[in-house]
Amino acid sequence: MSESSKRIELSDLSHVFRGAAFRQMGGELTAVDHVSFRLTAEPPQIVNLVGESGSGKSTLARIILGLQRPTSGSITYCGKDVYRLTGAEFRQYRREVQVVFQDPYGIFNPFYRVDRIFWTAIKKFGLASSEEKGRALIEQSLAAVDLRPEDVLGRYPHQLSGGQRQRVMLARVHMLRPSFIIADEPVSMLDAAVRVLFLNILLDFKERYGMTTLFITHDLSTAYYLGGEIMVISNGRIVERGSTDDVLLRPAHPYTQQLLSSLPVPEPEARWHEMLKLTEDRATTRGRTRARCLFAERCPMVMEQCWEQRPELVTVGPSHEARCFLYGAEATEANPSRVLATGDERK
Repeated sequence: MSESSKRIELSDLSHVFRGAAFRQMGGELTAVDHVSFRLTAEPPQIVNLVGESGSGKSTLARIILGLQRPTSGSITYCGKDVYRLTGAEFRQYRREVQVVFQDPYGIFNPFYRVDRIFWTAIKKFGLASSEEKGRALIEQSLAAVDLRPEDVLGRYPHQLSGGQRQRVMLARVHMLRPSFIIADEPVSMLDAAVRVLFLNILLDFKERYGMTTLFITHDLSTAYYLGGEIMVISNGRIVERGSTDDVLLRPAHPYTQQLLSSLPVPEPEARWHEMLKLTEDRATTRGRTRARCLFAERCPMVMEQCWEQRPELVTVGPSHEARCFLYGAEATEANPSRVLATGDERK
């Protein structure tokens, strides 16, 4: 299969959790709400998925990896439904779509040396015809992520640092050479120096090996460093998407604006003196249905129609979209004094 034909496409995807745990929410929780986007192998991409905790990011990752069947909608790989692939097709999919999880320790079995994750992949996918060639392949992949074999091989997971464990997983990705990487909060448990090294390796994988990465994070600065495209998710919905520069430097949706305005600045005198407040009317009477804007409770520019209709993605610039009534023609005329929230307002 050619690289140009490899793609992962999510179409109108939704996932609802149901059970007694969600009794106070009417018995169900909508984690993903009609999400659609596409990842392509050619040209290779960096696509950032950002949002606060509980916004649906990790649920989307599990669905893409084939670990969580969606409630509705579809996810296809090269035109075939991921959840209807044959055994051989799904094994190929698992090789083509690799994952790096958040916890750099929980992904290892503590009873085995770290060598095992390499040899398991080599045997499963037939990557080497002999033990000598397999060893050379492992060493080559470790060198690609700035690790020395003598510092890693033969050790147990607890004997490695968090940064080493994450880079071991990247070395496994390098060895398999997949078309897609799903990185779910992979740097949130790493210190700053190792974090930059990890991000540079992902960028190198894109440029040198043509790997597309879906980078899931709540850290806007990390997304800005990686560049590429960005999708902002809130309450299971994509509320804004476009190039990283467009979205983070010129945010359109009020949710994105508030995310950026909440970033701390290195100035002790620049403190927040105001808090968003939910009125009783907003929090209860009008907050039960999803057939509306789900950010209305916190939006400083909320309008009556926000409570009555679900906004659609509206183009606000070249390849820049936002799911907000403010950017429709009628709403724009009614709200001519939109102001971008910035750190300068913290006085």
